[in-house]
Parts: sequence; C-alpha cells; structure tokens
Amino acid sequence: MISKVKNAMSTLVGGIVPHGHHHHHQHGSGAAHNCAADGLPPRFPYTRPEFLELTPELLQYSTEHASRPVIALKRDARLPWRTGYAEVINAGKSMLNEDQASCELLYVKKTTGKQRTSVLLDDSGVRRMVPALWINGHKPFHFLHLSMSTMDNTGIPLHFWGVFDGHAGSGAAIMASKLLHRLIRDRLGDVAHLFENPSAAPPICLTKNGSPYQVEAKKGATQDADDQECINDPVAHFHMEKVVSLESLITGIIENAFKQMDDLIEKEKASYSISGGCCALAAVHLMGKLYVANAGDSRAIIVRNNEIIPMSSEFTPETERQRLQYLGFLKPELLGNEFTHIEFPRRIQHKELGKKMLFRDHTMTGWAYKTIVEDDLKFPLIYGEGKKARVMATIGVTRGLGDHDLKVYNSNIHIKPFLSCCPEVKVYELAGHKHGPDDVLIMGTDGLWDVTTDKDVAEAVTSFLSCCDPNDPMRYTLAAQELLMRSRGVLKERGWRLPNERLGSGDDITVFVIPLAGAEMET
Repeated sequence: MISKVKNAMSTLVGGIVPHGHHHHHQHGSGAAHNCAADGLPPRFPYTRPEFLELTPELLQYSTEHASRPVIALKRDARLPWRTGYAEVINAGKSMLNEDQASCELLYVKKTTGKQRTSVLLDDSGVRRMVPALWINGHKPFHFLHLSMSTMDNTGIPLHFWGVFDGHAGSGAAIMASKLLHRLIRDRLGDVAHLFENPSAAPPICLTKNGSPYQVEAKKGATQDADDQECINDPVAHFHMEKVVSLESLITGIIENAFKQMDDLIEKEKASYSISGGCCALAAVHLMGKLYVANAGDSRAIIVRNNEIIPMSSEFTPETERQRLQYLGFLKPELLGNEFTHIEFPRRIQHKELGKKMLFRDHTMTGWAYKTIVEDDLKFPLIYGEGKKARVMATIGVTRGLGDHDLKVYNSNIHIKPFLSCCPEVKVYELAGHKHGPDDVLIMGTDGLWDVTTDKDVAEAVTSFLSCCDPNDPMRYTLAAQELLMRSRGVLKERGWRLPNERLGSGDDITVFVIPLAGAEMET
C-alpha cells in the first residue's frame, strides 16, 4: 500500500503539469472514485448554465480543448443586476468543463409545515405538485421540498450567484447548481415572518408550524403536543438566554443548506449517477446584505473605490492542516493503519529510526524535534506543499460537496470523513455604503486565481470598467471576459502563455462580475 501511494505521489509532485487539475492526482477520476453508479442514469445531463442559452452546436463548441473558446452571455441576455459572466474549458485535463454556475432571482415567502407544497421531478423529468405529507417515503420520486414561491414573483426578493468547481466529474457540480439556491430559499421561507421586523431578535423557539413560541406561555399554561419540544428549563431561560441576530440566523440557514445539499447528493447516488464532488462558492443578497459562503478553493473579492475586500478564504490541506490532523488523532481508524496524522518536512526513511526529526501535529503552529519511531514511517495524512499538497495523496481541497465514494487509490480508506461540506460565510453590508458603477463583487473558480492575484484582478477590472461606456449593459460581461482571457493566456508552441511567458491557467475558469450598485441600476 505505501509503495503505491509513494509512486502516485512521486508522479504528482515530480511530473504534474503546472496549473493543471489540482484536486486529484492522475488516478483521481478513475480508480479513486468507485464506479458503483455504473449503469445508473445521470441525475442531470451535462450542460452549461441555462442562462447562456447555448444551442447544441454551441454546447459542442464550448468543449473544444484545442481552441478553448470564451463563452459569455449573449448581448441581448440579461441577468439580475446586469451581472457579467464568462467561462472557458480546461486545456485537456478532463473531457468536459467541470465548472458550473447559477444566477437566480427568487422570492422568499412565509411557509408553514402544515401548508407546504412540494415540487417533484419524477424519473421522466416531469414537474409535479403534491402535498408534502403525501410524498414522504414515496420511492418512485426523488424530490426536493420547494415552497410555492417558485411559481410567482411575490415575496421578499433573494438574489443568488453560485460557482461550482467540479472534480472527478461534473455530476455533483451540476446538481448543486440546480438545487442549492432552492434549499436556501426554502429554509428562509420557514422564518420569513421574522423579516417584517429585522431589528428584533428571533425568538428562541418556533413551533412545528414555524410560528414563534411565546416563552411567557410556560408559566402555568398548557401547551399543545407540538409545542412541548420548545419548553426549556426555566432556570436556563432566565439565566442563559442568548441574543441571536437575524444576520446570524440567515448565516446558519445558509450553512445548513450546504449540509442538506451534501446529504441530498449522497442519498440520490443510490438511484442516479452523480460523479465526483465540487467546491461551492455562493453569494446571497437578502434585505440589503450580501452573504458570501465558500466551501473549497474558489474565491470572491469585492473591489470598492480601488480597495480590495476579501470575501472568502481557501480551504486546502495546508490551511486546514490542524483540523485534519486533529480528526486523525481522535479517530486513528480513519487512517486505515496506513497514514500518520503527524507531519514531517519530508518523508521518513527506515534508516532514520531512533533519530530526531522536525515535526508538528494538530496542537502546533510551529515545528519541534521528536525521536522517530516505527509508527512515523507511515505516509503523512497531509503531503506536499502549496497547490501540490494533498489529503492522503489524493485530493487538494478539504471542503466542498459530494465525494462520498472517494477513496485512497487502490484501497478501502474513505476520504470523505476529512472533507467538510460546511462553508465559511462572510457578510457585507450593501446598504451601509454608497457604491459607484465600477464597484463590483468578483467570484471565480480557482482557475482564475491560480495565475492571477487579487491585486491583478482588481486592477484589470477597474482599468477596464473605467474605459467602458457606463450605459453599456454588457460592460460587466466584457470585464469578466477580460479577466478570463488574462488568466487563460494565448496558445503558443509551449502551451497557453501569459504576456510575461509564464504558463497560463490550464484549468476550467468561471467568472462572475457583479456590480454592487446593481439593485439601483435595475430600478
């Protein structure tokens, strides 16, 4: 086993194509993912984002690795807030573009458990509406609870943008792009009655039908059976009650929607082929605030008055080293007796037993010396450095959706326990700032950021928009194209090259450029 992992890693670290697909090593799309879903229909067929309105011919054209055409919005297409979008396929690391994207305007409406209706997609793709209670456990359908606000444009407006960077296939990325925004919207519908008074703190308890539970009712009153679960210990109520803001509640709903999305992917894999996993980056605008949620290594920044405001952090084996090592320490059985949670600057050789070597574990940010013992000869849980760092010699990101079947190459060691689906959510107060037409939120998959810094991206967008007609509805899509082509580079004899002759990005690239004054421009 160890020799196989070492061989895989020597190929990865010594011969990897720069800026290629960094999420798995060369075995990742085949052996590392069990093909247990062989013969099952895809959950959703391969496609590009619906808002691109690609014909079958253009869809085929978008997959040409040799020319890597830039695909962008049509001139007569309109996304909410005049959002700009562009994408390009990779330079040959996967047959299809594994990135996906979604941009939606939805409406949050009050829903109750007793009134909720569900929208179903049956196996033929037909939309059906039936009472939620009727469908529980109904096996022929693979369903998602959706509130009735899918059917009209009343309620509280919610804007959603998402980029999903797939690996080892596009199945999980496509599914997330179709459903994550609906999960968020539906969970917000459960607490929509709280939006009427945003300054008030949410009640500690809700009844099962979603209405607030009045704490005062505890004093001698008789509650319905549905309300019994909300009754807290009176002492705890009077002495330990926490104040929960509406912003914190919305953040928690988004976090839980990511978990629900991951669970849904796992459950549906029993009936459908849903390949691989994906990093997920989403932006939600609700009631004057932007909530940016990131699970993976995609990135979002705000550019405002030439200032760069980071809106996400990358989650990689290096940035999450201590979390991963702590899990390996707590549950050594997850390491399969093949890996060690301790990190060393290099691989330990058998002849070094009894000698002292620099190390660090989950308790440390620095390095110290330890005497090498037999157990230290195991392969490190985290190996490699920078973009080449991998968890168990397999995957280069530590958060995302899917990857439920991912295993260490040629073994039965599952990697999913080390991969979190929980996003980090950062909040930006839109209403608290005056934004000009050149202030934007930029969201991109790592194919953009691998070869372009935050500063480079900000300068490129600011420079381009300053020379662009402010009344041109395509200005933000043109800015997205400019960013994309800067990172892709130009095809030369030695591959895709940037103007300074450095290698351009060989990865799929997806970019949103979203004007922060977009809401005002639509009115």
